[in-house]
Amino acid sequence: MTDQISEQDGCVIVALEGDVDLDRAPEVRSELLECVGRGRDVLVDLSRVAYIDSSGIASLVEALQSAAKNGTALALIAVSAEALKVFRLARLDKVFSIYPDLNSALAESR
Repeated sequence: MTDQISEQDGCVIVALEGDVDLDRAPEVRSELLECVGRGRDVLVDLSRVAYIDSSGIASLVEALQSAAKNGTALALIAVSAEALKVFRLARLDKVFSIYPDLNSALAESR
C-alpha cells in the first residue's frame, strides 16, 4: 500500500490506499500532519480506502484540527462507499468538507 502525495493548484493532495486501521493510523497521521504543516490546503483522497476504523478517523480529525489552527483547510475527496458509511455513522460527514472528486474540491478552493 503506497500513499501518494502531490500538489495541484496550490493544494496538497494525499491519496490514501488500503485499510486505514490501528496498524496504519500512525503512518497516516504523520503523513497528514506533515502535509498540513506545509501551510496549504490539504485534500485527502479516500477513493482507494477499503476500510477505516476509529484510529484512522482520529488521525483525520487531528489533521483537520491542525489545519484549522494553521489557518488552512483539510477536505476529503472521492470517499469510498465503505469509508463514507463510517463518517456518516459518526456524523463526521457534517464536520468534514467532502467533495465527490478532485475537480470539485479544487474549484471550491479557488
